[in-house]
Amino acid sequence: MNKYHKSLLGSVAALALIAFLVPIGDARALTPSAAPEVGETGVYSEVINPRIPSKLKFADQTIDLDRTDRWERLDRELTSMVYTHGNTLLAIKRANRYFPMLAPLLQKNGVPSDLIYLAVIESTLNPRALSPAKAGGLWQFMPTTAKEYGLEVNDYVDERYDPVKATEAACRYLKKSYAKYGNWESVAASYNGGVARITNELAAQQVDTAYDLYLADETMRYMFRLLAMKLIMENPKDYGFRLSSDQLYQPLEYTTVEVSTPVEDWPTWAKEHGIDYMTLRENNPWIRAKSLPNKTGKTYLVNVPTKDSMSRARQKKSVYNPAWVTD
Repeated sequence: MNKYHKSLLGSVAALALIAFLVPIGDARALTPSAAPEVGETGVYSEVINPRIPSKLKFADQTIDLDRTDRWERLDRELTSMVYTHGNTLLAIKRANRYFPMLAPLLQKNGVPSDLIYLAVIESTLNPRALSPAKAGGLWQFMPTTAKEYGLEVNDYVDERYDPVKATEAACRYLKKSYAKYGNWESVAASYNGGVARITNELAAQQVDTAYDLYLADETMRYMFRLLAMKLIMENPKDYGFRLSSDQLYQPLEYTTVEVSTPVEDWPTWAKEHGIDYMTLRENNPWIRAKSLPNKTGKTYLVNVPTKDSMSRARQKKSVYNPAWVTD
C-alpha cells in the first residue's frame, strides 16, 4: 500500500469517527475543523456509575460493604456488568425461560435460591455453552466432574447439557461443598477455584470465609460477580435496563417422549415426531450425535416442543419476575 492510499484511509477513518461522535441532526459539516473541543457538552453520552449499597444479603448472609476492599470489588463487577450490555441483557431475557425450571430444583434440594446466579455467571444461561477448557452446559461442568456427580458424558449423550439433570448434579456438588465449609461464599469460590485449593488456602491464610482470601484474580472476583448479578437481576431498571414482557424468552412447552431403545437415526426420529433435526437438537442439547446406541436400555426423556410453543404469536406468555419489565 503506497503513502497516498494510507493517507486516504486514515482520513476516511477519522471522518467516520467524527460522524459517530456528532449528534444526529447537528448542522455542522463533518470536517476536521468541526471536531469537538475537549470539554464540549452535548457530544458524549452521559455515563452514570451504578450505586453500591452499604450492605446486601446473599444466601441468607448479610455482607457488610463498609470495608473499602469489598466495596471496590463489588463496584468493579457491577460497573463491568452494567456496561457490558449484551451478555447482561441476554441473561435477563433467558432467565425468564430457565429460572422457572431451575429455582424449584434448588429449593427441592435445599440449596439457597441465590445460588442460581452461579449458573448465570457460568454460562449466561446458555444450556449449550462450552468453555475453552471444555466445561459444558448451564453449570459448566468439566467431563470428569460431571461423571463424578452422576451425569452421563460420551460421544452420544452428554447430560451436562440437560438443564434439569445438570442442575440436580450441581445441587449435589454445592451441598457437598457446604458440608465442608459451612458458608456459601466459600462454596462459590470452590466452584470456580476448586475444592482442594480453597480448603488449603482457608487453612493457610487462617480465615473462615472466602471473602477474606487472597486468591487468583478470577476467583477473588467470582463471589463479587455473583453479588453484582443478583443486584442487577433483582432490579434491572435500577441499572438502566428496559425490557417489555414480549422481549423475554418464554418457557417452552413439550411433549415428553421416553426412549429406551437404540435410535439409528435421530433426523428420521425427529421427522416421525413432527419436528426437524435442528429443533430436536435445540431442545435436547444432551443429544450429541445423529444416532444413539443405547446398549444398556437406559430410558431417556426427549422433549418435543408443541407447535404453539414454537410460535411467538401463539405461545403462552409469562413473566417470572415483574421487576424485569417496564410494562
